[in-house]
Amino acid sequence: MSVVTNTTTIGAIDAPSRRNTELGLMAFAIGISVFAYANVGLAMDGKLPSGMLGYGLGLILLGGVAHLVVRKFAPYADPLLLPLATLLNGLGLVLIWRLDQSERLIALAKNAYGVFTPSAPRQLLYSAVGVALFAAVLFALKDHRILQRYTYISMVAALVLLILPIFFPAKFGAKIWITIAGFSIQPGEFAKIIIAVFFSGYLMVKRDALALASRRFMGMYLPRGRDLGPILVIWALSILILVFETDLGTSLLFFGLFVIMLYVATERTSWIVFGLLMSGAGAVGVATFEPHVQQRVDAWMDPFACYTTDGACEQIANAIMSFGSGGTLGTGLGQGNSDLIGFAANADFILSTVGEELGLAGMMAVLLIYGLIVERGVRTALAARDPFGKLLAIGLSGAFAIQVFVVAGGVMGLIPLTGMTMPFLAAGGSSVIANWALIGILIRISDTARRPAPAPAPSSDAEMTQVVRP
Repeated sequence: MSVVTNTTTIGAIDAPSRRNTELGLMAFAIGISVFAYANVGLAMDGKLPSGMLGYGLGLILLGGVAHLVVRKFAPYADPLLLPLATLLNGLGLVLIWRLDQSERLIALAKNAYGVFTPSAPRQLLYSAVGVALFAAVLFALKDHRILQRYTYISMVAALVLLILPIFFPAKFGAKIWITIAGFSIQPGEFAKIIIAVFFSGYLMVKRDALALASRRFMGMYLPRGRDLGPILVIWALSILILVFETDLGTSLLFFGLFVIMLYVATERTSWIVFGLLMSGAGAVGVATFEPHVQQRVDAWMDPFACYTTDGACEQIANAIMSFGSGGTLGTGLGQGNSDLIGFAANADFILSTVGEELGLAGMMAVLLIYGLIVERGVRTALAARDPFGKLLAIGLSGAFAIQVFVVAGGVMGLIPLTGMTMPFLAAGGSSVIANWALIGILIRISDTARRPAPAPAPSSDAEMTQVVRP
């Protein structure tokens, strides 16, 4: 009696299990979003919202397409990344629709522009485009290592995307938008992905040289003078972005991403220390002569002192009061007053709505979802078999984490306001589309890392079978 087991099937049974887990979590994520939508309608009007069926079907369609694409083209990928992104995107649509119903915001828009255009339908369209790009990434990018070929091309592309907004008019005090024929795009959202590709390819080649230390000082290994060149160049570029575009958020993201990836590649704590010192020095230096940055620093230092003289201060003060009025459990969806913040209520200040209407508990739950996405990205980096994949996964996860930190920290008053958008939650096409692409690349790396290695060609029948005798 014998049992024959083909060695090529070992590990293959893991793929259906992962995808079934993902499907169940997707259903749970969509169910929470639809329940939240119904909750807002009942709280504000005492009845289910008329668009609930269309919203539910739209979210089911987007989530179903994304799941089928992963099941087909990335069967071994992490089963949590897609449901977590879907949950955030769905809750973001609910919060944006809730703010669309505010009579104060409607009156404000009509006074300013003569017409009010709801943001939720447009955000649903952007989400569909984002899922389409997510599917295109998984279909076209069969192996993430292909991106390594475009290391220096990605550097040029990223610099072009970062420089272009300089030639367009500023919006809300910062030059971070490209506006053509009434259509606006925020190139910094896409540049963060392309920059991560460049840093991954560059550091994979140069990490040995950058890891060398010339001397030890106060418990730190100091890098050699010749190796300080790359970090000085990146530091200078981030300062130039901050000066010419007055964009504190992109500058912090750009420089912070490089320092994180440099630390991971070299395992030298000294790079982190140098990075923090240089970023602090650069921000302080620019704040001394750039009025827009100085206003945001003043608003951060004392948001109530200039409440009647500066719009940025007024927004931050209202946000702080909204967090305070939310308490532990919140006022309930649709029953807060975060719309008093104004036009920014559905952008970076959308966290104020979360804090007021869902309370501290809801805020911690949302931040935990963001933390889980970062954790799964780091886990993907640990599982990747190639150095480029490890660096790219940690770079994308780091960029996502930095963006969440600078937006949440700015809204809560922990750091000066940056003007970036909260991933998946805030209204904005560039942000949601770019972050869906980021999730797609992480899923591709995850699939490659967890895919069973092909079995070596057998040389005899004895190597093809395993005989188990009773």
